[in-house]
Amino acid sequence: MFAGLSEPLLIGLIGLGGGVVLGLAARMGRFCTLGAIEDYLYQNSDTRLRMWGLAIGVAGLLAFAAAAFGGFDIARNVYWITPWSPFASILGGLIFGYGMSLAGTCGFGALARLGGGDLRSFVIVLVMGIAAYVMMSGPLARLRLAVTEATTPALDAQGYAQVIERLTGVPTIAAGLILSFGLACLALGARGFLADRRALIWGTLVGVAIASGWIGTSWVATHGFMVQPVQSHTFSAPLGETILFLMTASGGGFGFGVASVFGVIVGAFIGSVLKGHFRWEACEDPRELKRQILGAVCMGFGAVLAFGCTVGQGISAFSVLSLGAPVVFAAIFAGAALGLRQLITGLA
Repeated sequence: MFAGLSEPLLIGLIGLGGGVVLGLAARMGRFCTLGAIEDYLYQNSDTRLRMWGLAIGVAGLLAFAAAAFGGFDIARNVYWITPWSPFASILGGLIFGYGMSLAGTCGFGALARLGGGDLRSFVIVLVMGIAAYVMMSGPLARLRLAVTEATTPALDAQGYAQVIERLTGVPTIAAGLILSFGLACLALGARGFLADRRALIWGTLVGVAIASGWIGTSWVATHGFMVQPVQSHTFSAPLGETILFLMTASGGGFGFGVASVFGVIVGAFIGSVLKGHFRWEACEDPRELKRQILGAVCMGFGAVLAFGCTVGQGISAFSVLSLGAPVVFAAIFAGAALGLRQLITGLA
């Protein structure tokens, strides 16, 4: 299709490239959701939360700008074409956030740690991937569908930019650019953050990686012959897809999600080697392993119920201003805060 590359291979390369950048950001830029929440709650530092906000703003600006020039069919993105259940978003986000605190990381963070030699994260990745498929297409799939269908309201808009167009007449793309610019400015509204070059660089690069997924998959979907979802990076269901691919070379094949997973591991490995941090680590405490397995199960269930994880909903969906993104992110924050309080100080 493009310089002799097949569509599946091209999609895989797009996912792989963005995944490598995300893996590098995790290891070299300390880009981590749980770490950002811990810093904010217990270290009085909002630097890593501002990195998150900057990544959302940059990804949104690039995505809506590409849409303005015809390079991104924003109406076809997976978060706008999927009906939104507020109840599932809140419940799934709370379960995911709580599980994230128990496991000590999210799915994306576990992949990044695995790339640095942490074998404990290998267990988290496996368990979370299996749990995600149990909820998505396994024994709990019917229950999930029943819950989401019963709690999905009839809406004529799936994104905040669309809502603004309905209310004010401002075109969706223009509204998206304005909101994304506002998010970026909000993230940059602190002198300490502006002085932190590493945080600025890696926050920006994460946004570029997310936008590359949107723009790349949209281009293939528009110009290719295969049915291709317009998507960007997320690390919940793709963990299960990667397990299936490694076992059977099927389960969707080497698609965007699987390639993205491999990309994060590769990027994290490169980053850990460059910083001299690569080392093999294993779990020596059975209680810790039990907590991590329970956390991984919660994350797998919660991410599928909420239709995304810290990266999927927290950045990818947020960058296209999906209605559910801030709701899921707030629920993840609340669930993680509860779990951290339980681990650090107890609930009493």
